Amino acid sequence: MPYPKRERRTKPRSRHPENALSAAFVRAVGEAGRYCDGQGLYLQVDPSGNRRWIQRLVIDGRRAELGLGGFPLVSLKEARTQAFANRRVARGGGDPLAGKRRGRGIPTFAEAVARVVEQKRSGWRNPKHAQDWPASLERFVFPRFGQRAVSEVTSADVLGVLAPIWHEKPETARRVRQRIAAVMQWAVAMEYRSDNPCDRVGATLGRQRDVVRHMRALPHAEVAEAVAIVRGSAATAAAKLAFEFLVLTAARSGEVRLAQWAEIDLDAEVWIVPAERMKANREHRVPLSCRAAEILQAARTLRNGSKVVFPSPRGKPLSDMTLSKLLKEQGVQAVPHGFRSSFRDWAAEETNHPREVVEAALAHQVKDKVEAAYARSTLFERRRRLMGDWATYLDGTAMA
Repeated sequence: MPYPKRERRTKPRSRHPENALSAAFVRAVGEAGRYCDGQGLYLQVDPSGNRRWIQRLVIDGRRAELGLGGFPLVSLKEARTQAFANRRVARGGGDPLAGKRRGRGIPTFAEAVARVVEQKRSGWRNPKHAQDWPASLERFVFPRFGQRAVSEVTSADVLGVLAPIWHEKPETARRVRQRIAAVMQWAVAMEYRSDNPCDRVGATLGRQRDVVRHMRALPHAEVAEAVAIVRGSAATAAAKLAFEFLVLTAARSGEVRLAQWAEIDLDAEVWIVPAERMKANREHRVPLSCRAAEILQAARTLRNGSKVVFPSPRGKPLSDMTLSKLLKEQGVQAVPHGFRSSFRDWAAEETNHPREVVEAALAHQVKDKVEAAYARSTLFERRRRLMGDWATYLDGTAMA
């Protein structure tokens, strides 16, 4: 019996074959190879003589191979019936493999994202991360492969998401890549796949051309004027006091906005920021200057039963955009975080305070291991003098 021709390596010019195999041929064939029946259905004959059915399909724009079972358990007629059903599903935009994946318990990329977010949630100091983290993936990734099994996402898929935004939106693209990589690393750990497709896209994407943009900050000589402008604004008392307190303590916005009265000791003139709200995840003791203490005394009148030092009209913490919006509305060309830079520049240019004292005041971690070993002290009293000098400087430049 003559064998049907095995699969061509080049695309045939004539019409694709249909029902090219016969039941007798399928039973008798022994030569290893792949034999085309038509419409993407093939009989794969292994060197061992085992025979199995394979179907080639385009699913969601991607070529895929589906295993339909071995012969004789799956007959030629049954293979054709299953192949036809798969083609109908794929042509309708569906995924014939979805049911099989669910049976194996392999999650889609979107389902994996939900699991990763839930796993990371307790480790995030800012609850907003639980919203921001998946939001970028929902916008840029889910339309392309959100419903695809996490085991089948390829480097080409990742490139398809990142390439259009890699140079147009560099910061967003970096975050999206990091988050895809985190999901894929989880999939590797769960043994849903053996590799991380993000590891192979760097060379293809190339270097980004964006320039690192530091947060806008004022020259230290202009900080007092900014404080005066905000004091005279029509903003809420809580927002104005919070901003000045932020400047005087050189603290981060979130540390100030979420400050609670339980953290304040006015008698000792110290504010103890708990570790869970610090970037370094380490408790930070902030010495309070006389002016900072005065601000807290003024904030007491706003308390109205709230645990928050600088409450919104509803008694909740100020939102993360409150201070930024306040500065923008008053024409102050800086962001809240930029006043830490102003403080740092003032200390370096106008004082003799040691660098390690200034860095401790900013709650910066010492990266050099040798230096860190000698910097175990928080230098609290020296920081108290530093913050007092900063308050005096702001008061002096305001009067100048």
